[in-house]
Amino acid sequence: MNHEDTKTQRREELAKAVVEAAFAVHSALGPGLLESVYEVCLVHELHKRGLKLERQLTLPIEYDGVRLDAGLRLDLLIEDELIVELKAVETMHPLFVAQILTYLKLTGRKLGLLINFNVPRIKDGIRRVIL
Repeated sequence: MNHEDTKTQRREELAKAVVEAAFAVHSALGPGLLESVYEVCLVHELHKRGLKLERQLTLPIEYDGVRLDAGLRLDLLIEDELIVELKAVETMHPLFVAQILTYLKLTGRKLGLLINFNVPRIKDGIRRVIL
């Protein structure tokens, strides 16, 4: 197994752990709460699983050779590998996928999860996004 295969496998393991944690949070709370509530609970679940993460990570952009703070924030960056964007919305908008694709591009990461907790079944609210 080469280095890239190992990194891909690690990303998949992280994604599985995040999905399991999201299931646990959704099972306990159900839909209808604010995104910030789900975020706090998901962070707790991920810490229980021994994962390192950064929350509300400021993402500067480089434009015209200058590094600028444009107010972009990643909801979660798991183990410096996996980007997780959280939502608690009635309808998933295509803009949300574009958002996470842009985050992947700007950070050089390969895999992201878009998780909407405002659904009756959490499996219907999880979308993998690969760059």
